[in-house]
Amino acid sequence: MSAAAGVLLRVAVTIGVLALLATQLGTTELLHGLRSLTPAVLAVALLLGLVATVCTALRWYVVARGIGAPVPLGTAVADTYRAQLLNSVLPAGLLGDAHRAVAHGLPTAGGRAGFRAVVLERAGGQLVVLLGCLALLAVVTGHPTALLVPVLLVVIVVVLYRTRTGPGAQPGLRGWFDDVRIVLLSRDRGPAVVALSLIGLGCHLALFVVAARTAGVDAPLPVLLPLLVLGLLAMVIPLNVGGWGPREGVTAGMFGAAALDPAAGFATAVLFGLLSLVGCLPGVLALTRSWWGHPVQRTDTVPDRRAP
Repeated sequence: MSAAAGVLLRVAVTIGVLALLATQLGTTELLHGLRSLTPAVLAVALLLGLVATVCTALRWYVVARGIGAPVPLGTAVADTYRAQLLNSVLPAGLLGDAHRAVAHGLPTAGGRAGFRAVVLERAGGQLVVLLGCLALLAVVTGHPTALLVPVLLVVIVVVLYRTRTGPGAQPGLRGWFDDVRIVLLSRDRGPAVVALSLIGLGCHLALFVVAARTAGVDAPLPVLLPLLVLGLLAMVIPLNVGGWGPREGVTAGMFGAAALDPAAGFATAVLFGLLSLVGCLPGVLALTRSWWGHPVQRTDTVPDRRAP
């Protein structure tokens, strides 16, 4: 499938799902939620967005320094805001992160190490968030068997690491797994990556709870959290624009399965999307700055630490 066809498919699926949900469930709860968006709610969205963005930027800062392509923290925060804004409004998937990776992979920035740093930061963060969501589901729902999935994923990662870093490993793959060992599996940086990722996940879940309360959902947190976690996980489905579409469909369906109003679930997911967009609005400043041609800034490259 061509890139243009993929973009059109994403847009079509997103619009189709939202239109179907609005037609079948109505918009009464959604309109009520929109009228309840007070300045205080918007301020909370901005604050949670700030914390989540700084956590992501710090994670990038830690990873980049670990593989020898450091990026200044201020630049990391600005570029992360810009990447999140582009991811939220463009129908081409993780275009904001792709732009960040390309910009910091230029010879004037950090070379290939700069590119790898962005990819590792994104992949490591997403893995931790996925495992965190599955673990939270296991704890909240009281079904410990759900923990088998994250445990299995960890085992697969360890096995791949062991097999791909041996004498017969391909040089390119060995370089990537060396980076994983240095950053994600190290005792210095690994815990920092995990902690920052979990704090970011907490911010997203907190924002989802704010969206639910704004939509008038008064279900207790033990009932609400598993539904919201599944709504977050639905955003990784590639047929969406900025997470829209599958998130609303899954959240509405899960609300119905939990004997809650599916229309309230639809309204909750839409409000979460809007509040998430509010949270990354400071990215407009970073985007405007880049339009004026400001170059990528960085500190001097530190030695590439690939030693055991």
